[in-house]
Amino acid sequence: MKVLVGVKRVIDYAVKVRVKEDGSGVNTENVKMSMNPFCEIALEEAVRLKEAKVATEVVVVSIGPKKSEETIRTALATGADRGILIQTDEDNLESLAVAKLLQQLVYKEEPGLVILGKQAIDNDNNQTGQILAGLLDWPQGTFASEANVDADAQTVEVTREVDSGLSTVKINLPCVVTADLRLNEPRYATLPNIMKARKKKIQKLTPSDLDVDITPRLTVLSTANPPTRAAGIMVDSVDELMEKLKEDGLI
Repeated sequence: MKVLVGVKRVIDYAVKVRVKEDGSGVNTENVKMSMNPFCEIALEEAVRLKEAKVATEVVVVSIGPKKSEETIRTALATGADRGILIQTDEDNLESLAVAKLLQQLVYKEEPGLVILGKQAIDNDNNQTGQILAGLLDWPQGTFASEANVDADAQTVEVTREVDSGLSTVKINLPCVVTADLRLNEPRYATLPNIMKARKKKIQKLTPSDLDVDITPRLTVLSTANPPTRAAGIMVDSVDELMEKLKEDGLI
C-alpha cells in the first residue's frame, strides 16, 4: 500500500508573527520556516506504517514556492521514500486549491491512504482533508489520535477525541486521515539521513501540469495584530479585588 502525505512549509511555531505595516498580510522576511507540526505527525504515522510493513512506499508532497523543497528534504530525511513539489508563486494557497491539486495527484499516484495534518498553524483553516475526501468521494477519519490499519490493508480504525470521550470508527481503504496532536510523537532526522536526503531527486510539477486553477476566491481585506491588553495587577485579598472591580465600574 502506498501512502501519500501532505507537508506544508509554515512560519516556525516558536516565532512571534509580525504583521506587515500596510496590513496586507504577515511578514515572512528573514523569518524561520519549518514543517507544519501537524504535518510532522502525519509523516511520522506514515513512516511507522512502512516500518510495520503495512505500507510499501511513503510519498510526500508539498505545494508552494521553490523553498518548499527544504520541507520535502526534511521529510525524506525522516523516512519518506519520494518527494513531489507542486511549485507555485503563491506561498499560501486556499484550501480548495490545495485539495484540488492533491486530488489530481492522487489520481496519478493511486495511494491506498492519504494522511494530512488536521490543520496548518498559519491559517488554522482545518479544511483541506475534508475537502479532498469530498472531491475523491472517499471516506475520511478526521482528528485521529490513533489509527490502526488491518494486516490486509483493507480498513483502518481511527480513534477521535470528542467532547464526551473517544469515538472509534472503522473506515474502508482508500481513505483520507487527518492527524491530531496526540497521534504520535515525531522523530528527529539523523545527520546521515539528512545528508542522504540532499542527494535525492524531487519531482517537480506545476498547477498547470495537473490542469488545476488556483485563482484565489477570497480576498484578504486586512490583517492586524490583536489589541494590546492592559497589564494585570496582584491583589492580596478578596475585599481588595472587590474594591478594584468597583473602582473600574465592573460591578
